[in-house]
Amino acid sequence: MVQNRKVSKKEMIIHIEEQLREIRDVDILLENILSGARQIVNADAGSIYEYDNKNNLLCIRYSQNDTLTKELAPGEKLPFTSVSFNPTPDSISGYVLLSKKILNLPDVYNLPEFMDEGKTVPRPFDFNDVNDQITGYRTRSMLTIPLMMANGKVLGVLQIINSKDENGNVIPFDKDAEFYISQFATKVGSIYEYAYLTRQNVDRLIKMAGFRDPKETGAHVERVSSFSVEIYDRYASNKGIPLREREKFRDNLRMASRCHDVGKVAVPDGILKKAGILDDDERDIMKGHTCVGAQIFSPVENELDEMARDVCLHHHDRYDGGSKGYPGDYNYMDYIPETKMPHELEQALKGDKIPLAARIVALADVYDALRHRRCYKAEWSVDDTFKEILNERGKQFDPDLVDAFMQIRDRLEKINESIS
Repeated sequence: MVQNRKVSKKEMIIHIEEQLREIRDVDILLENILSGARQIVNADAGSIYEYDNKNNLLCIRYSQNDTLTKELAPGEKLPFTSVSFNPTPDSISGYVLLSKKILNLPDVYNLPEFMDEGKTVPRPFDFNDVNDQITGYRTRSMLTIPLMMANGKVLGVLQIINSKDENGNVIPFDKDAEFYISQFATKVGSIYEYAYLTRQNVDRLIKMAGFRDPKETGAHVERVSSFSVEIYDRYASNKGIPLREREKFRDNLRMASRCHDVGKVAVPDGILKKAGILDDDERDIMKGHTCVGAQIFSPVENELDEMARDVCLHHHDRYDGGSKGYPGDYNYMDYIPETKMPHELEQALKGDKIPLAARIVALADVYDALRHRRCYKAEWSVDDTFKEILNERGKQFDPDLVDAFMQIRDRLEKINESIS
């Protein structure tokens, strides 16, 4: 019986590991690492933290809680939270990060004597029950593990909460659970490292574009990426898109959306850095950034390249095919950087002919542009921004995406406030 259960756990870890290796984006990977760890040991809740070594910050990236999620309406998510802090030994996650040790606590409200190298010493940490007080949830058992690169560098912390038995009763994490999660953490550390390095390469490309265009900050890129995934998640829920398809799409979308304006590296400084509204000739040159971005991701080698190309090329096309959209059905490989694109579209793209990812980023990009000050405009209010986007439903934007967008208004605003 025991042997069969252990084999089952091993098979589960292998299966989850195979799925994780298909994920390219760090954020999506972290979310799935947390889900996978909870699945392995039947944990009700958990959080995953990312460590920002440069700024010495430990940041909660994702939290999951089955008990609280069951209380939500279909398609709803737990409230968005963004918490960053300097890791110190007086917090559980900070202690695990700094010590690089696993911490298995049977009951966080009745912490045992603390042993270090076989000796009883003053416990450096305490459990912070603020979140329990806010949500009404009761945290009991907790298993906290460092996520590390092969060279020993800590990338983050995995914390899983409230192991459950076959009857749904909360129990401590036993030695088997500790063993399997340790094995899992070791395996996903290398996967995390690869995704982390891939993200760094993408960020270098985005940073290069940001050096050229002072208006396109890293915060703008992060917000547009986060908005895009949130809009898609609600859209996919509304449409009943299968989970496996959703996971694959949102993984590519997270990365592709970050690259939406990389083509601006080829726009002349006089236009890119102009403090004011562009004239028609300047605007027609600026439009070329869509084609340059598509050229950067050509030839297409994989699905991420394809989505990034589509997002770069079509995030300024209009859903109704109106003349203000661009570049339409234009052969982007014919475009010569720093030249004018046709002032009028030769053949507009409209509706579902515009790739879904590009339609999503179009909405996310405009939302962010309206909610933040630019050299040629003031920041719009929340109400005016949502009213404008609703007015463009079926015109500039896909009506189904606008519907999803309106459903998650509060969540989008919380993300907007947290990334600056």
